[in-house]
Amino acid sequence: MDEQIKIVQDHYDSDVKMEWDRLENHPIEFILTTKMMDRYIQSGDKILDIGGGPGRYSLYYANKGCDVTLVDLSSGNVEFALNKALEMNVNIKGFAGDAREVDKIVEGTFDHVFIMGPMYHLLEEGDRIKAINAALSLLKEGGKVYISFIFMFAGMIFGMKDMPEMLLLEDEKVFVDCVVNDQSYGGDAFTKAFFISKKDIMPFMEKFPLERMHLFGQEGILAPCEKNILAQPQEVIDKWVEVAEKLCERDDLLSYSEHVMYIGRKL
Repeated sequence: MDEQIKIVQDHYDSDVKMEWDRLENHPIEFILTTKMMDRYIQSGDKILDIGGGPGRYSLYYANKGCDVTLVDLSSGNVEFALNKALEMNVNIKGFAGDAREVDKIVEGTFDHVFIMGPMYHLLEEGDRIKAINAALSLLKEGGKVYISFIFMFAGMIFGMKDMPEMLLLEDEKVFVDCVVNDQSYGGDAFTKAFFISKKDIMPFMEKFPLERMHLFGQEGILAPCEKNILAQPQEVIDKWVEVAEKLCERDDLLSYSEHVMYIGRKL
């Protein structure tokens, strides 16, 4: 295992509840993402969740009657997910391993493959290509793949919401410069992380035998003001989520989201 991957593994092993709590505290991403995925995923379908962390999506779909296999770099995340499955009385299979070698870890073919994690941390394009090709080798023809990226602009949204002084910090200059110059960035962040410019997504995805179905912001338009929206009465929250879902594929609004998902059909 190379040093950069070990840093990411240690980051998640050090606090296995971190990602579970993140989606608990920022539920809009999960709500809008599952609304989109639910259009295609049926009870009984076979799902491979690569880089699924502590299993939020794995457990959600196992609870809906899907046959789910979780693979994650962090053995702590996998153990957490398997324990949660026992608590919820649902069945998932779980394996620790590198997304670039997922085809050596699991066997068979799947109706759906999730890649919601590896694209956040593989800094080199060659490694991202290797991970997606390994995943696609396990996806049946006509099956769906769901690939998430962190937007380059996500760091600016975070700064505006939670750390406005970031623009004054020397360590953040390289990151801000990439935003200003419309470039992607791979390097030091919350751990070793890759942030993608919107303009780089489709040229990258066109390298694979896939038909584009959707490209949508996983928080819709709500990421910059999520705290305010979630503090409102439920009927207000529900209406904002409804509107966000209608707008989540609008190209001019994509950068309101921190995460973006590509859904494609294998040709």
